[in-house]
Amino acid sequence: MIKATVMYPTTEGGKFDLDYYLATHMPMAASRLGDACKGWSVDGGLNAGAPGTPPPYVVMTNMLFDSIEDFGAAFNEAAADIMADLVNFTDILPSFQVSEVRP
Repeated sequence: MIKATVMYPTTEGGKFDLDYYLATHMPMAASRLGDACKGWSVDGGLNAGAPGTPPPYVVMTNMLFDSIEDFGAAFNEAAADIMADLVNFTDILPSFQVSEVRP
C-alpha cells in the first residue's frame, strides 16, 4: 500500500479554509483520483507537542493507493484540476511525500 501525504506548513500570515477543504476540495480530489484512491483522511494541526506551540503543519492529508503505479497514473490525470483549486482555500505552498505503508 502507498500513502500520498500532502502537508501544509504553518506559515505566519498564511490562510487555510479548512471548511472548504473538507467539504469541497477533498471530495473533488478523491472523485478525480477515482477508484485508485482507496481512502483519505485529514489531520488538522493542534500544536507541536507543548500546549500553545504552533503545529509544524496546519493540515496534513493522507491518501491511500494500492501501488505507486496506481498513484502515479491517477495523480497525473487529476493533478491539474486538483492543483487549480488550491487558490480557493489556501495561499500556503504544500509539500508532498509518497510513502510505503509498512506493517
